Amino acid sequence: MSFDLLKKGKEFDFAKGELLLVDKPLTWTSFDVVNKIRNSIKPMKVKVGHGGTLDPLATGLLIICTGKFTKKLEHFQAEEKEYTGTFTLGATRPTYDMESEIDHKFSYDHINAEDIIQTAQTFIGESEQTPPLHSAVKVEGERVYEKARRGEKVTLKKRKIHVFAFEITKIDLPEVSFRISCSKGTYIRSIAHDFGKALATGAYLSSLKRVKSGNFALDDAWELQDLIKAIKEYKNRSTSTVID
Repeated sequence: MSFDLLKKGKEFDFAKGELLLVDKPLTWTSFDVVNKIRNSIKPMKVKVGHGGTLDPLATGLLIICTGKFTKKLEHFQAEEKEYTGTFTLGATRPTYDMESEIDHKFSYDHINAEDIIQTAQTFIGESEQTPPLHSAVKVEGERVYEKARRGEKVTLKKRKIHVFAFEITKIDLPEVSFRISCSKGTYIRSIAHDFGKALATGAYLSSLKRVKSGNFALDDAWELQDLIKAIKEYKNRSTSTVID
């Protein structure tokens, strides 16, 4: 199935199916975006879903499908993803990102640029990764982050992932900027945590942006407010046509 990326001036057909590329705002969940679009389409009762979860503190490309196109969401979820962002060395956080407070601090005086670049290369290829305890992985029918918030101990199984590329784009200690291309199910937060361990210090994910998913790029995505405005304008045009 070929998809016609929706741009301004094109008419919507949500029931037949639309593929919408959206730049997810910071602090929004992926479901928040889906819900916002679903509510903007009402009173039409149309399926709306996304093709790969982004954490609330991540931004970037979110694939949204409506109507019959939602049948293809599993395909989009399985595709290779590319991210840019920053790790912060010298500390750890329980969630492996900025969502929680720093729990331990470490020295990073022993680390130089060569160490960082060489360490990144060791992550390339297939490996096994343990998801963060504060993640949406389900154990016994419940999200792991819900158990973690209650202080329950949970042992998570490692899963196979593949890192296709891991490029260090800037070093300004304690911050390290990167570009990572990886397989479905890869937690960049876990890479940040493991990256710190490999350098004999701590590290956490301080920013993250998804820039590609399969053949789709963030450069082609809608700002969410612009998309909602376009949907409202389309509905107004449709209503006006019916009245006329």
